[in-house]
Amino acid sequence: MADPRTALDAIGKLADTEIDIGSAAIQLARIDAPGADWEAAEQHLSLIARKAAALDEQGLVSRAKALAGLLAGEMGYEGDSRTYDDIANANLIRVTERRRGLPVALGIVWMHAARAAGWECHGVDFPAHFLIALDGTRTQVVIDVFRGGRILPVRDLRELLQQVEGPDAALRTGLLRPMSTRRVLLRLQNNIMTRRLAAGDTQGGLICLEDMLRIAPEQAELWRQAGSLNERLDRIAKARLCYEQYLGLVPEGRVAEALRLQLAQLRSRPD
Repeated sequence: MADPRTALDAIGKLADTEIDIGSAAIQLARIDAPGADWEAAEQHLSLIARKAAALDEQGLVSRAKALAGLLAGEMGYEGDSRTYDDIANANLIRVTERRRGLPVALGIVWMHAARAAGWECHGVDFPAHFLIALDGTRTQVVIDVFRGGRILPVRDLRELLQQVEGPDAALRTGLLRPMSTRRVLLRLQNNIMTRRLAAGDTQGGLICLEDMLRIAPEQAELWRQAGSLNERLDRIAKARLCYEQYLGLVPEGRVAEALRLQLAQLRSRPD
């Protein structure tokens, strides 16, 4: 598709199960790196899909090892621990070029491969460290794609959690809850947005956020954030529109009450 934002708008109208996670991430990456060779990246993902489709393992552990052999072994994908905060680590085109990336960017490549193989796979929004899981009938195998596809048993998951939350942290219900495809893509883009904002690039952060809204127009919190950034840039009319969009999705609650007061103040200001 010639225009990546047209593609994002189309993705925003799809049911979550219809989203091709690899292709969607490429469209997002095209906007962030317009000079990059996105067609080569798509061809690379197609190669991964063909190789993954030829895998024939049955057990979850065997499948996890087969994916590790393909992606970490043959393809050379690994986590970028040396230049972790490099924004290229969250751009899937650059990730396919460098074979390096953030956990969520690598996770998208792994999920793309697993789904091409016909295996159930989802992202895991683990505290401070994105993981993926392969699903069976009653079990799952959790994988750390940043570390070469290491399988994480309960003990290792607990240790990983304790690194973030302290030595008394314990695994709790819902910690491994499956993420939707949209949430995985939003987590990817959030890395770009937060890095731009941290660098003082409010305009760049807002542009990234607006593209996130293209694929997830029902995410109320994104509208609130967009309103705040527009307000910071003195784009009052756009800020009002964003806050109104939030209220259309979440009309009740403390945040809604606060935004109504904010809107009343903004209506008295010039656009």
